[in-house]
Amino acid sequence: MSKLKADVTILQTGLFSRWDEESPDLPKFLKATVHVPAEIDIEFGFIARIRKAKNRKLSYCIYHPHIPDQHGNVRPPFEGELFVESNDWKFYLGDTIWAPEHDKVGRWRMTLSLGDKVVAEKTFHVHLNDEESQVANFWKRRGF
Repeated sequence: MSKLKADVTILQTGLFSRWDEESPDLPKFLKATVHVPAEIDIEFGFIARIRKAKNRKLSYCIYHPHIPDQHGNVRPPFEGELFVESNDWKFYLGDTIWAPEHDKVGRWRMTLSLGDKVVAEKTFHVHLNDEESQVANFWKRRGF
């Protein structure tokens, strides 16, 4: 095991262009936010920079807000593992909204772990568009 202590930093959080998992390129950053409108195909997540962890196993997990599968059962969190490719590596963890949008509303928590330690995490609040308008109006009334 490496004696170097891994260094993980979240570089960007928010909305991104559509991600092509077959491409070596990361998606393009569009907007910083943790508030995500429940719109079909909207891409959201974060890019983390991982240093001093080459060849270590990185685990990722996306906890969905009790989204049902086609049989009405709650989907389990989406999780997986891969190995860090270099000693200065950028990794995108994200998801997208699919139909029907109304059952995707809620908190989406995304985590990265090295070993048994969570090294990066972000929670996104997915909401229906009418909720976005209410939030915007709330802050607008307060002069923001």
